[in-house]
Amino acid sequence: MKLTIRASALSSIMTDGKGKDELSVGAKTYIAKMAKEFIYGYDERVSNKYMEKGLRVEDASIDLLNAVRLTSYAKNTERRTNDWITGEADIVDTDKIIDIKSSWCLTTFPVLADQGEDKGYEWQGRAYMMLWDKPKFEIAYCLVSTPEDLIGWESPLLHNVDHIHRNLRVTTVQYERDATLEEKIKVKVNAARDYYAQVIQEINQQHKHGNY
Repeated sequence: MKLTIRASALSSIMTDGKGKDELSVGAKTYIAKMAKEFIYGYDERVSNKYMEKGLRVEDASIDLLNAVRLTSYAKNTERRTNDWITGEADIVDTDKIIDIKSSWCLTTFPVLADQGEDKGYEWQGRAYMMLWDKPKFEIAYCLVSTPEDLIGWESPLLHNVDHIHRNLRVTTVQYERDATLEEKIKVKVNAARDYYAQVIQEINQQHKHGNY
């Protein structure tokens, strides 16, 4: 099996080890986890209230972005895979990819672009630019009301935001494609494959299983 890395998880392997082409300790931990999931036949999907909100209000966030920009963006449903990575972008526009991030509440919503800069999201976007061959990537942080059953004990005042002007509820962060960083992605994924195969071999040897 040829290992490919999900765009949303790409940042897990992109930090440098002792040498710029080497995997970091954190990257090795993540790859070892993938190897274990493969051997034991499970897929650990982490879920929490923040992710749950993101899934449930995604359409509302896209509608908000369209209302602010007077556009007609629609949710992309195509997954793409190349020799190194795989991913399903949120919105594919003519010259860019847009990724929707629905903020949990008022206190977590970035009101300035530099507050929304995030290396994990950046690597995710660089994967999308590779997969769709687009020159630009944009993170669109959208603030929409939280479903009531998710709010719990928090103040509803932080979550019911429809009364706030829509222009104040969208913050965007822009990135441009970088061929040097895409080469680094290829190097890291290739290194990840080597380590992944090594871990699987070690698991087999230590547990005396057959080959996978």
